[in-house]
Amino acid sequence: MHARSCNLIGATPAELLYRDPRGSRTITANSIGENVLRSAAAIEQTFGGLSANLWDDPFEWTLPEMLTTPGRMIEYLAEVEQTRRRAFAPFSTDTDLLKKVVVPSGKTKSLISLLLETVVRASEYQGRAIATLKMLSDVRPPGFII
Repeated sequence: MHARSCNLIGATPAELLYRDPRGSRTITANSIGENVLRSAAAIEQTFGGLSANLWDDPFEWTLPEMLTTPGRMIEYLAEVEQTRRRAFAPFSTDTDLLKKVVVPSGKTKSLISLLLETVVRASEYQGRAIATLKMLSDVRPPGFII
């Protein structure tokens, strides 16, 4: 996810990063940058919750106004990657993924279920960002099929 988001942002011209796509042929809610931020926020929320019990949605404090350039976006993505790495560090075997964790709702989930839900949510936002880039330009990020 991290590498794909970095490749996507690296391939996105700065002027398209937060362009409102609603003026184009189809209607979508978010810009490329917003979708990438939401993708990263899903990962940061889960791994911040696992490592520091901080389950707040990072998108609330990760303001697009502060991440106005592809370079700043990539810096933020690197921070999210570090959060993910710190949370994964204590896992030593695959059986660790079967452990139960308490989520913000107060319910427990297996770690593998929580991680899969996170990857699906983050992938959906990433896919929206890719589709928006395709819709707004002829740019095709390396490693992407569409």
